[in-house]
Formats: sequence, C-alpha cells, structure tokens
Amino acid sequence: MQGVYKKARAKINLYLEITNKRDDGYHDIESIFQKINLYDELYIEKLFGHSGIEIKSNNRSLENSKNIIYKAYYRLKMEFPQITRVKVILKKNIPMQAGLGGGSSDCATFIEGINKLFNLKLTKEKMKKIGKELGADIPSMFHEKPLIARGIGEIIEEINDTIKYYLIVIKPNFSCSTKEMYKKIDKKMENKKEIETKNNMQEIKKGIINKNIKKISENLYNVFEKNVGNLKEIMKIKKELLGLGANGALMTGSGSCIYGIFENKNQAKNAYKKMQEKYEIYYTISK
Repeated sequence: MQGVYKKARAKINLYLEITNKRDDGYHDIESIFQKINLYDELYIEKLFGHSGIEIKSNNRSLENSKNIIYKAYYRLKMEFPQITRVKVILKKNIPMQAGLGGGSSDCATFIEGINKLFNLKLTKEKMKKIGKELGADIPSMFHEKPLIARGIGEIIEEINDTIKYYLIVIKPNFSCSTKEMYKKIDKKMENKKEIETKNNMQEIKKGIINKNIKKISENLYNVFEKNVGNLKEIMKIKKELLGLGANGALMTGSGSCIYGIFENKNQAKNAYKKMQEKYEIYYTISK
C-alpha cells in the first residue's frame, strides 16, 4: 500500500458546559458531540526517505509546521521509526476557527491513516491516547456515534445510537479564537459573574436514544454563545433559521458557526436556497 484516502468529518456540539477551571489551566467540560457529514479530505502517500512530512492544501496557510498534522507525524515517528517520509494532500472543506473541530478531526484522521498505511496495529484506545497529547478534542474524533465528553474532553461515553436530521451550517463573517473565548469565560468566573447554565444534557441524550429531534432541539445549549462578541449577529442568524423551519439552532463549540436542525429535508433545502446568497452556508446531515 502506497497511499490512503480518508474523510475527516466535522462535529457540532448539541450541549456544551464548562464545569470547572483546573489548576493546570485547562477547563473541565460536559458536552454532547455529534459528527456531521461535512468533511475535509486527506490523501496520505508514502515517499522515499527516512523522515519528514510534506503538506499540500487548497488552504496555503496549512502548509507549515504549525499544522497539527505536522505535529502528529513527528509524535508518531518518535515511537514508530519505521514510518517513512510522507506527503499529505489536504482538501480543506470545513471552515476554520468555526467550532466544528476541523483541525482535531484532521489530526485524528491522519493518525488513523498512518496506522493503516504502515500497519502499526494501533488500537483505538492507543490512538486516542496519542491524540490527547496533541489536543483535548482529538480523542472524541475517533468516534463516529454521538457521545458525551467530560474532563478536558478525553473522558468519553459513547451514546450507543444514531439519529438522522438535516442541518444548515452557517459561517458568519467573523471567526472565534478558542483561547480568547475561554479567557472571556475565565474573566466572568474571576469576577464571580453568573454564567447561565441549563443542566439539560441528559434530556438531549434521551432525545438521541429515542430519536426525538424535537426534544434535542428544545434542549440545545452552549455556554459560549452568550459570551461571543458578535452576539447580535449570532442571534439574527438563529432567528432566520428558526423562521425558515429549523426545530432548533445554536452556535457550535467556541464559535463562530451556527447550525439549524431540521426534521424536514425539504424545509432544510428551502432554507439553504433562501440564505445562500447572504452567507457562507453548508447543507449536510447528521452522521
């Protein structure tokens, strides 16, 4: 085998809460992740030579050593010296700094690809352990089913079910830095300002198990949403999605993408048509 092609799927957060700031600077969270059928594409090819990685992408800003794929390669090479030089062709389709987990998904998918290409025989748990060293969100990206993530994101409870709904995902004309968004939350905590919580994660879990899209949509929650600097724009987009038939709408991750959940496929496609001239927009389905 000289090459492997893989899809790196995005995720949305149906629920996201910060439960604690730890002494090490990280934050404990509770979240429900759902993979969606919006994905980056990776082709990984063996090259001659003992070490090194070449990254080619339709987004030139990713062709450097700051790319988490680059870091993953050298972490794997350190433990598995039989890994040769590789070339990665990355077609970036998932918006960046958008709360969709694109970078984390690319990293997890790259680890899976190297495992297959070089027959490393790594278990999922071993790959997740390596992923955790590179980023808190990465372990969850090795799962395809909806899941609950706790701790810094590495404690995972897979919800042993799937649910299908239609999604409109909108990338507004601003991006969000995860680091800066956490700083905003920290400042509120330090000043003892109240942060709204809903504590309804279990209701969303029940909704997934019972395939009840209405229950999921009624309980969507993201602690970051009310703390984003462009809240008026977020709320405007949510209102538009709900007005076009979405069962629920929410900002995902630390922002800035907003998604609408639709039970009805035709309503979702109609919303896409009506909003596509105004926004960077994606029509997709839950995975």
